[in-house]
Amino acid sequence: VQLQASGGGLVQAGGSLRLSCKAPRMITSTFNSYVMGWYRQAPGKQRELVADITPYRATNYADSVKGRFTISRDNSKKTVSLQMNSLKPDDTAVYYCSSKQGTTEYWGQGTLVTVSS
Repeated sequence: VQLQASGGGLVQAGGSLRLSCKAPRMITSTFNSYVMGWYRQAPGKQRELVADITPYRATNYADSVKGRFTISRDNSKKTVSLQMNSLKPDDTAVYYCSSKQGTTEYWGQGTLVTVSS
């Protein structure tokens, strides 16, 4: 399974970015059954969950991003997005897309988000 993440870049504090993750080779019915998520890893830190969304669109957010980030999915396009608003320098990290069902998990290649103060 190939997950293609995009949308990272350099932004000033307070700005916004939108990340997208596509799964073009995943069968639609399979995509629809997976929990899709975004994780991030800052330099010198462990990878952490940012947000995830179930097939039924129930969402879960890290406390640090609640109220600022919004995760969504478009099953017909096999895409999951992360709208990031009010960005802070602490949000600087490589962001990874994931798809998970049970013990099966796939990862994208990561996209770098840099927030300048």
